[in-house]
Amino acid sequence: MSPKRPVKSIVAATEDLRVLPLRRQTLAGMTLDSLRDRILRGRFPEGEPLRQDAIAEELGVSRIPVREALRQLESEGLVTFHPHRGAVVSTLSLEEITELFELRAEIESDLLRRAIPRMTTADDASSRDILEAYESALESGEVSLWGELNWQFHSSLYAPSKRQYTLNILSKLHQHADRYLRMQLALTHGESRARTEHRAIALATRKRDVRKASQLMRDHILDAGKTLVTFLEEHRGEPPRRTRGKVAR
Repeated sequence: MSPKRPVKSIVAATEDLRVLPLRRQTLAGMTLDSLRDRILRGRFPEGEPLRQDAIAEELGVSRIPVREALRQLESEGLVTFHPHRGAVVSTLSLEEITELFELRAEIESDLLRRAIPRMTTADDASSRDILEAYESALESGEVSLWGELNWQFHSSLYAPSKRQYTLNILSKLHQHADRYLRMQLALTHGESRARTEHRAIALATRKRDVRKASQLMRDHILDAGKTLVTFLEEHRGEPPRRTRGKVAR
């Protein structure tokens, strides 16, 4: 993999995104990939205003593809439009994050139950290869790759379920959580726990132990959500949710 370089243009911004060759992309698609990547990596933090003129100038494009990209990112939940502020990077409340992870736990444990009886040795090899790449990225501190490789690992386990509509919905849930999860892993050094839990899930799926694998997946997601919420409470300076709203005595 080529070393990362500072972003100088729309082409440079998309060099390391693991997407189709640039010649197959439209200018709008390249702009979308660049903006999405910057949000997910935290270069545009939550609540950050997204000025179309400034972005267009930096990327070397007109405002039209920038405007189209922002509308697409709005549909993905990464951008919010406000009447007087324009486009800003979306911020999830702690309650929304809790809901997101609870929803993920329900969907993903169900998908895994459906997928395991259909799995083949080729499926096992694919998920193992992705997991090795993910662990390598964790060890080398390549934060920019963590979210994508995490999604690739999870989705590789669910692919045999043949539930593409559900997977499309799940992909959007992962996008919502991605920037928060990578921030948590990077700042709290949760790589070891993620590696251990992923390995346990992969082993249970290879043994075709439906009950154990689905329970491990459910616990893995719910625990990650709880850890993330606790971290964000401290990061945002918010009181713990269990005491919020109570009158001090």
